[in-house]
Amino acid sequence: MYLCSSSKPSIMSDITTSSAFTPILPLVHSVVRPFFTVIICTYNRVSLLPRALDSLLNQTERDWEAVIVDDGSTDSTWQVVQRYAEAHSQIRSVYHSNRGIPRSRNAGVLAAAGLFVTFLDSDDEYRWDHLVARKQMFLEYPTVEFLHGGVEIIGEPYVPDKNEPSRQIHLKDCVIGGTFVIRKDTILRLGGFDAVDYADDALLYERAMSAGISIARTDHPSYKYYRDTPDSICNTQRVLPRS
Repeated sequence: MYLCSSSKPSIMSDITTSSAFTPILPLVHSVVRPFFTVIICTYNRVSLLPRALDSLLNQTERDWEAVIVDDGSTDSTWQVVQRYAEAHSQIRSVYHSNRGIPRSRNAGVLAAAGLFVTFLDSDDEYRWDHLVARKQMFLEYPTVEFLHGGVEIIGEPYVPDKNEPSRQIHLKDCVIGGTFVIRKDTILRLGGFDAVDYADDALLYERAMSAGISIARTDHPSYKYYRDTPDSICNTQRVLPRS
């Protein structure tokens, strides 16, 4: 297990709340606060969602709740969500009209009861030790507010550069939002995810760096990132021809 702390000081500066972070749901207060809230946003993933949810249920770490946000699915995804929520008391569900990934993530953050919020894309999965490894890192480094990294890439490792879409960059040079684990109070003060079509995770990371948030990176590869899903954001991002 390797943890590399950011050199940025852990000093919080004033942050203007992003317009993307419109309150969609009331804050949820739990009598017994879980360590993690796992936010799973999904849209028309009826065949893939069970893989993600089963990987969460198979975690050895049990101090978590999940909030599944269905972003207006038009297939049977919502029925799958309801089936899991009815069978497992740790899982709650939200359905809203199609608003995109950033606003759906923000809805999950607002509904979260956990000390930390983290993410699981509905076409990805966790290895069995994902949450227990992250929890141990936070217990060993209690000043860290934002942890990321530790991914196994399955499929094409290159994605369009957010600043120059005609250029492909390797995922090792990117931050991957599914791996983010952030204190809930920290992400609220940062204003959540920006409502953009691409790279909302990179923008949040850059804002956290600018704010002096204490950030750490792990290389423990327990997040399985599938790059073979045809309708994933990285695969549908238009790549412009070179001039």
